[in-house]
Amino acid sequence: MSRVRVHNFAVSLDGFGTGEGQSAEAHFGHAADRLHRWMFATQWWQAGGSGGVDDVFVQRHGPGIGAEIMGAGKFGHPGWHQDPDWKGAWGPNPPFHTPVFVLTHHTRPSIEMEGGTTFHFIDGSPAEALEAARKAAAGQDVRLGGGATMIREFLKAGLVDHMHVVVVPILLGRGVRLWDGLESLEENYGIEAVSSPSGVTHLTFTRR
Repeated sequence: MSRVRVHNFAVSLDGFGTGEGQSAEAHFGHAADRLHRWMFATQWWQAGGSGGVDDVFVQRHGPGIGAEIMGAGKFGHPGWHQDPDWKGAWGPNPPFHTPVFVLTHHTRPSIEMEGGTTFHFIDGSPAEALEAARKAAAGQDVRLGGGATMIREFLKAGLVDHMHVVVVPILLGRGVRLWDGLESLEENYGIEAVSSPSGVTHLTFTRR
């Protein structure tokens, strides 16, 4: 069976995967781009960027992925559902290039974008979303794109096979935390840590 994977999900030292105050102008709230600057400095993101350990990890984001599941907060800012013509925060050619299942209470018809991304909107449990994504993935793996609330729910349901979390050395103080309610999660996973010269720490969780 295909695996369920998380890649490049960044959290602050105090565990926040996004900041407070998300809006159309601030997709990650008061965190802005601070959780992702390590990624922007890699060759994967820009010509002439770093080819070191950060780039090695970020390059694993795409291979073998046949579908993605994301939460409503990753698709767009609070209130996006009130505009029936809005097509998400990722531009006309989103970087996913697969079917994407958006978990939301505000469903709408599917939206086909450039580059192979089609957004499907589903109001259901993690298991129901995963069943739909696995069918679309045609034997390939399913990526959980975030945000923190959605990944946390999949972890609680025991549905995550591999997870890559990047701990960024900043303190946000407020926002949406990843780890709440996941006490003793480490008992179910083998965990490895790799430090990077950029200052971030890459944690990989592999289901035992």
